[in-house]
Amino acid sequence: MEYTGAIVFLVISMNIKAVAKRANVSTATVSRTMNGSAKVSPRTAERVRKAIEALNFYPNTNARALGSGRSSMYGLIISDITNPFFPELVKSFEDIAVVHGQEVLIANTNYDPERMKICVTRMLQRKVDGVAIMTSEMDDSMAEVFSRRHIPLVFLDTGTPAPGVSCVRIDYSAGIEAAMSHLIGLGHKRIAFISGPMRLASARMRYKAFMESTAREHLDANPNLIEEGNHRVDGGHDAMKRILESGARPTAVLASNDLTAIGAMGAISEAGLRVPQDISVIGYDDIQLSAFTMPPLTTVSLPRAEIANAAFRALLNAQEASATKPIQGEEHLVRPTFVLRKSTGPAPR
Repeated sequence: MEYTGAIVFLVISMNIKAVAKRANVSTATVSRTMNGSAKVSPRTAERVRKAIEALNFYPNTNARALGSGRSSMYGLIISDITNPFFPELVKSFEDIAVVHGQEVLIANTNYDPERMKICVTRMLQRKVDGVAIMTSEMDDSMAEVFSRRHIPLVFLDTGTPAPGVSCVRIDYSAGIEAAMSHLIGLGHKRIAFISGPMRLASARMRYKAFMESTAREHLDANPNLIEEGNHRVDGGHDAMKRILESGARPTAVLASNDLTAIGAMGAISEAGLRVPQDISVIGYDDIQLSAFTMPPLTTVSLPRAEIANAAFRALLNAQEASATKPIQGEEHLVRPTFVLRKSTGPAPR
């Protein structure tokens, strides 16, 4: 295997020299361009790519991994591929990966910690150069597996920055505060909340922000106004149905994500009530579908492109550092914005 790797490395090196000569750059610049390094200017990178095309030099990625020890592949682990929030995040991540010459290996956990372990195994088998974990199911033992192999990580909402480990944090509290301020300004005092699965850190953060806002504004603290969902449409529907059947009729409901809110709107309609005339509804995430519900959903927008860009840049910066001396990880804070549409209105008398 060592002998084969040496031959592959020699062949790749000869081709890189030919590309460098044609593009009038150094072999190091060619290598950086092929690996998607940000250190190469766009103009120079374009010249290198044209030289590669002219020479018809497209090295096999597996062979390149043998020669360089890198796979030119990042892992991207998400929670639920059926939730439109995640495909939009995947698209943004892949768009920037293409620009930098990286492939993306996508894994879906379905909110299942056991399935997470299978996803981690896949990443290790494919020898990824780094992993963006855009889910809350990751435990410390799984993270340690990557750390021992000097594979850079970036987490969403969990962990703390460390050598080779970065974090993208969402200011969930700011989003909840904006939603609650809007409802309170419309005169709502009985506001229900449908959380996500409470085993998830992101769901607990949204729930905590809602409870703090409720206490601060001295709103109705009826426990029947709080229900747990599953971040899917059916969970929002069933949770809203339980709230209505409890007799604790709210004038507004704040959902932990847009799919939950859409399910809640369905249950409200089935009960013969109207949105927003009888009950106002606010979601969280601002998936594309939310602008086309009936009525269009008022929500809190999370910028997927910003999240994806921050995660990718953190991995790229870590990869360009020495593998034996990983650099200190970064922390990027994402601030949501409030999006007003037609699903909220004044509190009914």
